[in-house]
Amino acid sequence: MDYRTVLTTCPYCGCGCNFYLEVLDGDVVGTIPCKTSPVNQGTLCIKGWNVHEFVQSRKRLTKPMVRKQGELTEVSWEEALDYTASKLKEIKNNHGSDSTGFLASAKVTNEENYIFQKFARAGIGTNNIDHCARL
Repeated sequence: MDYRTVLTTCPYCGCGCNFYLEVLDGDVVGTIPCKTSPVNQGTLCIKGWNVHEFVQSRKRLTKPMVRKQGELTEVSWEEALDYTASKLKEIKNNHGSDSTGFLASAKVTNEENYIFQKFARAGIGTNNIDHCARL
C-alpha cells in the first residue's frame, strides 16, 4: 500500500487556499487542509473539503474531443487546437471580433485567468469577457 500527500492549491476560486491531497495507491482519496498556509490558515470551505471528488470522476474529460458528424470523437491535442483556432478565425472574419465572448473559470489560477483575458482582448480583439467567481 502506497500512501502519500501532495501539497496543492484549491482550483475553485481565486483565494489560493492550500491543502494536501491524500493519494492511496495512485488514487486521490481525501483532502487535508494545510495548517501553515498564510491564505487559509488550516481551514477550508465546503468546496475545498470535497475537491478530491472530481479528480477521478468518470464524467471528467481527459482527452480532447471534437464533434464530427454529430458525435464526439477523440482527437489529438494538435487537431483539437487547430480546429478551435480555425473556428475562432472564421467567426472573427465573418462576424467581427465582438461576435465572440469569453467566460473565464473559477477553477483555474488568477494567472491563468489573466492570460485568458489577455488572449480575448489582444488576440481576438473583444472586451466580451465574464467570470463566474461565486463562492
